[in-house]
Amino acid sequence: MKPIIKVENVSKAYRIGTVRPPYQTVREALSGAVRIPFGRRSRGSQPRHETIWALKDVSFEIEPGEVVGVIGRNGAGKSTLLKILSRVTEPTTGRIELYGRIGSLLEVGTGFHPELTGRENVFLSGAVLGMKRVEIQRKFDEIVAFSEIEKFIDTPVKFYSSGMYLRLAFAVSAHLEPEILILDEVLSVGDADFQYKCFNKITEIRNDGSTIIFVSHSMSSMSQLCQRAFLFSEGVIVAEGPAGEIAKTYLGASLEPLAERIWNNLDEAPGNDIARLLAVRVRDEDGKVVSHMDIRKPIGIEMEFEVLKPGHVLGPNLHLFNEQRAYLFITGDTSPAARQPRPIGHYRCTAWIPGNFFSDGVVLVNAALSTPDPVVIHFNELDVVAFEVLDSLEDNPTRGDFKGSIPGAIRPRLPWTIEHNGYSQTQVSLVSEDVLA
Repeated sequence: MKPIIKVENVSKAYRIGTVRPPYQTVREALSGAVRIPFGRRSRGSQPRHETIWALKDVSFEIEPGEVVGVIGRNGAGKSTLLKILSRVTEPTTGRIELYGRIGSLLEVGTGFHPELTGRENVFLSGAVLGMKRVEIQRKFDEIVAFSEIEKFIDTPVKFYSSGMYLRLAFAVSAHLEPEILILDEVLSVGDADFQYKCFNKITEIRNDGSTIIFVSHSMSSMSQLCQRAFLFSEGVIVAEGPAGEIAKTYLGASLEPLAERIWNNLDEAPGNDIARLLAVRVRDEDGKVVSHMDIRKPIGIEMEFEVLKPGHVLGPNLHLFNEQRAYLFITGDTSPAARQPRPIGHYRCTAWIPGNFFSDGVVLVNAALSTPDPVVIHFNELDVVAFEVLDSLEDNPTRGDFKGSIPGAIRPRLPWTIEHNGYSQTQVSLVSEDVLA
């Protein structure tokens, strides 16, 4: 069978540190041309730059109807590959052959014209895919219903929130019948209901025989959706095979607990001109930085950040995942101070998780800072720290006398009320003997 996608020795280089000269007026251009014969340009004024290879000699083939995952840490080259496949950018070297109509959802802001309405952008996107107007009209009501933004469909998309934009962008990409669908982290943005709708729609597209390339940090979604996966590191494919096995390889390489991350250079720290992340740490109740915690002890996750501009409501929040990259929960600052603009300065905040809450295993943490309304994410550092919860099997009130393995990502100590012969007795336990039998 002829592959629908063929990538041969593709590399992509970016030059950093290059300063483009400002645009000139006609008079400046003409006067510069007159001066050049009578003088020399200073070689010392030439900007220095460095070449970064985002991709290096990447080659693979994808068969029609395959669902392929792309896995790797931030900066591994995943998004660069998808942009090249989507024809957003061109490779520096190498060759790509595509045999099919491509729909892609790379990130919020890609593919729509901000001055056009949602309705106009739907038709524009369909035209870019090569569809006739009657084909787009046939799908239009279904697209709008899926996006759930009927009231705003005739509003310019520059006024959309990031959530509204994503809903419409995904609906367009998924419903305009692309033969190749390229998705970058679509299941990591939006509310839980929308993520569930996206997952079901991707499954439906897969079952209809479309070819899908899927980037996600959710290893559970990757394993469920994809037949095959590529593991990227520093711009090259370091492993290829069944999605479940590649996910395990990736998790095994990235789950070494790291209890502290510090950025000493503010200019290089995650963030923007409003706020920057300075440090994230895992602490025990004595204040010591630790990478392993007794299951019975409380765990503190500390975040330091610097506010550079006043007048912004800034809420620190933490996203916690287990070893399979399944979401455990999100926690954020909901105090009155989090609803008011924060003054310029240095901030240190700590979220305390009680003992006897997690099950044993590794927990990964994303650290983020966001403005709630409208939603603006100032930084969201993935896998910034990790810690391992250890169960010594000694005097653990969440397991009682049971010594076997207890499944689950969390293991809270919950109150139980038991009635015997009409008398009520309250105790705290995790599971009953019937569950463990």
